[in-house]
Amino acid sequence: MSTKTLKPDAAASGTITLGGDLTIHRMGFGAMRLTGDWGAPEGLASANRLLRHLGKLGINFIDTADCYGPEINELIIGEALPHFPKDMIVSTKGGLIRGGPQWFQSDGRPEYLRQCVELSLRRLRVDHFDLYQLHRIDKKVPVEDTLRALKEFQKAGKIRHIGLSEVSVAEIEQAQKVVPIVSVQNRYNFGDRKSDDVLNYCEKHGLGFIAWFPMASGELTKPGGKLDQAAQSHGVTVGQLALAWLLHRSPAIIPIPGTSSIAHLEENTAASSLRLTDDEWKEIEKAYN
Repeated sequence: MSTKTLKPDAAASGTITLGGDLTIHRMGFGAMRLTGDWGAPEGLASANRLLRHLGKLGINFIDTADCYGPEINELIIGEALPHFPKDMIVSTKGGLIRGGPQWFQSDGRPEYLRQCVELSLRRLRVDHFDLYQLHRIDKKVPVEDTLRALKEFQKAGKIRHIGLSEVSVAEIEQAQKVVPIVSVQNRYNFGDRKSDDVLNYCEKHGLGFIAWFPMASGELTKPGGKLDQAAQSHGVTVGQLALAWLLHRSPAIIPIPGTSSIAHLEENTAASSLRLTDDEWKEIEKAYN
């Protein structure tokens, strides 16, 4: 199969419904790379063009966070929002402070989360979030207190659904006692499956599993590496094979590949149309596990 035969259409990835009423295409977009490691992107106009291109490809789910940039990522998306299709869902995250390119610290204090929500609403120029995610659980603060702050916003109509990020099954179950959880965002890809138990839990209980860092990297995907050999045999790129595998792996998975290039965006989205038989996937998994 040639990459030229793959249509970049996120609708081909199928849909998933979160919380019983929020339906999105499973191939989403992770916005972190719009701003890079720190500060505003050099090509602001290019970032705006890429964002406006998402809807043309059928992508209707964007994942961002207040610490991307920090803040700048949300501001850029907020400016582009009037140009998005009406079904575009922009989800953000709060509860993780960023003091430098590689400096992160969780903060789950209720007063801080309240501030996060209000400022993100302002930057993104919306009156509510269809999905708001707790970026990290702060071990210094009872998670019940953190989530009650988000529940307040839910009752006020400013948050429709709540999700978690980088959590265990036990933490999901603990959170569910306070507020309904509709999604989990954990790192997951062909070469990193430490969250298999979380994924299985999400599939069993009807939660969405947002896979960040979905393009496997390192030895597994290097030129001439194991996945590269499989990709070449099917006439696709390694990235497309990795994304298509995620869509095949579970109907609960929502991959959110990120990029600052429209050409790369189209290539990633085209993975939605890649179809291999169950036997072909089994052979790939058997050979490259």
